[in-house]
Amino acid sequence: MSSRSRGFTIVEILVVVSIIALLIAILLPAIGKARDAARQTQSSGNLRNLAIANMSYASDWGDRQFTGCPDDIGIVNGDPNVYNDTVGCMGQLLAGYDQNGELFGAWCGGNLCDSLAGDPLTWSLTFHLLYQPLSYNVPQSAIIFGGFRTPNNKAFNSYVGSRFYDPIFWAPKDVIPLRLAEPFFEFPEEFRVPENEAEVGTIVWSSYVWSPAAMFHPDVHSHCGAQNPRTFPAAYRSPSLGQCRFPDMKTWMLEHHWLQNNESEANPSFDGEDPSWMFNQGYNSVPITLFFDGHVAATGVREAMDADARATRLYQQNNLCAQCPSSSSGECESGLWSRGTQFGADGYYGQYSYDTLVNTSYHIFTTEGIRGRDVLSAQ
Repeated sequence: MSSRSRGFTIVEILVVVSIIALLIAILLPAIGKARDAARQTQSSGNLRNLAIANMSYASDWGDRQFTGCPDDIGIVNGDPNVYNDTVGCMGQLLAGYDQNGELFGAWCGGNLCDSLAGDPLTWSLTFHLLYQPLSYNVPQSAIIFGGFRTPNNKAFNSYVGSRFYDPIFWAPKDVIPLRLAEPFFEFPEEFRVPENEAEVGTIVWSSYVWSPAAMFHPDVHSHCGAQNPRTFPAAYRSPSLGQCRFPDMKTWMLEHHWLQNNESEANPSFDGEDPSWMFNQGYNSVPITLFFDGHVAATGVREAMDADARATRLYQQNNLCAQCPSSSSGECESGLWSRGTQFGADGYYGQYSYDTLVNTSYHIFTTEGIRGRDVLSAQ
């Protein structure tokens, strides 16, 4: 007598489906963590290579850092147009030659400037917003810009691979800029112009930014009172690396955007070209960071805020502000970042933070600039 093969019962099928669903629920977070870890490892590798480039640049330029403006531009109150008309033609901030041999860059003309080879294109951003490490004395909407955001410029990228759109300049988790820059990675030219004419003149800035405080003269963010760099001639002379007193605690470059934010890619307070959340806008933000001693670590907002609070207590306990001369230009800065700049107590776009716990502009307004600290040792 033949027997018919027995199939699975509904209960058995449900058990198998439940087991598969459970395994997926267990594995997906682990896969996500592994993917994030791989991306952070890649970003750390990028910054280690950029550390070598920074040190090579300093070796060629008298231990100095790239800033994008001449040392003596302070004699004309930091105005590039006046400088180009009366002192000499300052170096231009260039992106490089494109596929047609044309030279692209942020251009600032003047009576003493000869035309360059090619056809320099003036981007929608004026040179005023790019030549100084961080834009002072400009509209509120423009203070996000400055030379601190341009490590992929021609003067610096020659120490990496001589391409503006080199993958080394973008963090793998920095999805918005990366999405815009990736189409140009495969091309060998120094700079690549978009095929769409409407997009010509656009630029995708690097994910990594220098510390603008460390690019100014240390007195710009003095603990005895912040100064507007346009008020004293020496402000724009970039400090030598040898002036760094705490190389293991002073940030050099970091990921500009808050890449750990899972709520949304973009900050709803921004629109246009740069909508991403910034690194100092979330309490749990932990950007991959390069320090002046060359080490790379995940150092974030929470650690910086704790260090700032500890430093403030020490300043107050030891009455260090009493050491400042009576002629100081502003109020004593007792913490690790300067609150007395034109950007105010909220600092670098702090008013647009993701949560109310955040109150820090470390890396951007480090007190004492290159001589200061953004974190403290564990002791």
